[in-house]
Amino acid sequence: MQKTARTAALTAALTMALMPLSVHAARDQAVAFPSTYQPLPSQPVLITGATVLDGAGARLDNADVLMVDGRIAGVGVGLQAPADAQRIDGSGKWVTPGIIDVHSHLGVYPSPGVQAHSDGNEMTNPVTAHVWAEHSVWPQDPGFAAALAGGVTSLQILPGSANLVGGRSVTLKNVPATTMQAMKFPGAPYGVKMACGENPKRVYGGKGGPATRMGNMAGHRAAFIDAAEYVRKNSADGKRGEANAPKRDLKLETLGGVLEGEIIAHIHCYRADEMNNMLDLAEEFGFRIGTFHHGVEAYKLADRLAEENVCAALWADWWGFKMEAYDGIQENIALVDRPENSCAIVHSDSDEGIQRLNQEAAKVIANARRAGIEIAPERAMTWLSGNAARSLGIAEQTGTLAEGKMADVVIWNGTPFSSYALAEQVFIDGARVYDRADRRLQPVSDFSLGQEASR
Repeated sequence: MQKTARTAALTAALTMALMPLSVHAARDQAVAFPSTYQPLPSQPVLITGATVLDGAGARLDNADVLMVDGRIAGVGVGLQAPADAQRIDGSGKWVTPGIIDVHSHLGVYPSPGVQAHSDGNEMTNPVTAHVWAEHSVWPQDPGFAAALAGGVTSLQILPGSANLVGGRSVTLKNVPATTMQAMKFPGAPYGVKMACGENPKRVYGGKGGPATRMGNMAGHRAAFIDAAEYVRKNSADGKRGEANAPKRDLKLETLGGVLEGEIIAHIHCYRADEMNNMLDLAEEFGFRIGTFHHGVEAYKLADRLAEENVCAALWADWWGFKMEAYDGIQENIALVDRPENSCAIVHSDSDEGIQRLNQEAAKVIANARRAGIEIAPERAMTWLSGNAARSLGIAEQTGTLAEGKMADVVIWNGTPFSSYALAEQVFIDGARVYDRADRRLQPVSDFSLGQEASR
């Protein structure tokens, strides 16, 4: 397909994405399991004299960050703070936005990793768009607190990748809570987890298919054909409410939300040829892919990803653990991170890796340098916050240190891109929720309380 044709198709998809939501979908999503998240009480905070990476690609030396009423009130030099503000000396410290992990299974595959906790893959049908990851999230997973100590303030919880369509994802604020809804990021759009490649055909090859990559594609196309018909019949000018209107279908409701631009498509895909196929699938059905995940061959397709404004959430150096991961390179993220319009992201897909995403980004910097590519810390920070927020549809609320945004902030003991980097203090909506020097501000899961005596 020529560039002009792809551009026209993308424009059509974006136009559809910007159309008003169908009455049916808007009504259903407005009342289903709403967020009950409430920011913790906070006082004004002024951090002074720090090295600030704003998450949008800028670095400010010897700068201040002011947080008031849970929001960023200013970033600059010589800021004035309210009289009751807590003042933190940032000399020698680095300040960044909170890290956002766009690919996590915390809560749906919690610790301890036993079969009773295996709630991330609904392996009952190749298309399980009707399931929602949030209904498996266990807020007591000790992994949330461990991630917070690594500077992670928000994260997307996804179903696993066994199915062609694994179900809806949910974006959470990383705060201790009793219920999932008390963690649910207010106003964040839903995502849907899709997968191509080896996983679906491995899981379903002996269960009636799909057993091949062509079977995978046929399964995706069939699902969206059904969804397109469902959307048509439930549209505002269709037959909704009449006797021949279709019964509400949770599977098609989710896929219809993708077609209508309400739900962001997140696709587990490794090989460049398959990412290309999925981009063509999106053009066929008029929807937009938000992010490819894992994408060890994304560097081969970097131009098209940038052209079509598709994010790539990638590992720093995981490769070779199965055939579709064989052709990975350690410069992948650096090559995807083009000067214009690209959206490279470092993700974890790991309850351990999420604790040190800053060091994963540091690996990319080092590997790129060996290849003759210099990446400044302020650029690398976009992979962990600004671009990640863009991937999840929450960039207007968080991800960068900009006036009016949520005060999700991390104070580091030095450059975050060091083996010795430690997140010393973490703020979420302006409230200090983690302090490495204060045990009272080191959250412990209720599930872990009985283990305290052995520490």
